[in-house]
Amino acid sequence: MSDRAAEKPTDTHNDIAIPRRGFLVGAGTAVAAGFAPAAHAQTAPAAAPEPEPLLTLTPTEHAFVVAAADTLIPADALSPSGSDCGVAVFIDRQLAGAYGGGARLYRDGPFPKGKPELGYQLALTPREFFRAGIAAANDWTRKTYGKDFDRLAAADREAALKAMEAGKAEFPGFTSAMFFDALLQISMEGFFADPIYGGNRDKAAWKMVGYPGLPATYREEFKTYLGKKYDKPPRSIADFS
Repeated sequence: MSDRAAEKPTDTHNDIAIPRRGFLVGAGTAVAAGFAPAAHAQTAPAAAPEPEPLLTLTPTEHAFVVAAADTLIPADALSPSGSDCGVAVFIDRQLAGAYGGGARLYRDGPFPKGKPELGYQLALTPREFFRAGIAAANDWTRKTYGKDFDRLAAADREAALKAMEAGKAEFPGFTSAMFFDALLQISMEGFFADPIYGGNRDKAAWKMVGYPGLPATYREEFKTYLGKKYDKPPRSIADFS
């Protein structure tokens, strides 16, 4: 999951009216489709660990990512908030690594404006793309609401993200929908990734959906639990180290 290949955002989005986790539910991915209250879901966040030093995000960028993660994944009966689950830590680590530097991208150009199905076509590395996107988002919210994104009230943050999702926020160089798509994708990855990469702290997302963890070690138990609730705690890479 770390240093993954760049995602291929499109400009096609659904305007989901469902509040709170509607962004994740509306993403149309198999991983988001698993949202359903689990009998053993966490109802309160664990004690927050000491904050990790930032590897590449500036304090302003980090504040935006934390606010965005908590808007996309608010704390509720299903799990702690996105930032309490380490999503911002995951994003900072990813953008600081080979993925953020565009190690798996062909970057010699040309860089024409491509159709959505052609995927990422910008000259920017993912790190540069997120830096530009966060700056553009804050510029837009200052013009629209008078404040940076992270200083907005929760309802205004949600409205701002919906405007970006729909491509209604004006960004220079690329559409706000493209930025929202990439932000949503990396936030979901951080929420559901193995905790070793910084997100999914305390395996909160796995507990929420009943995912057992490393699937290769559950071949025999699959037969035992077929059609039944898996009642053992999930296990991560660190648990086998």
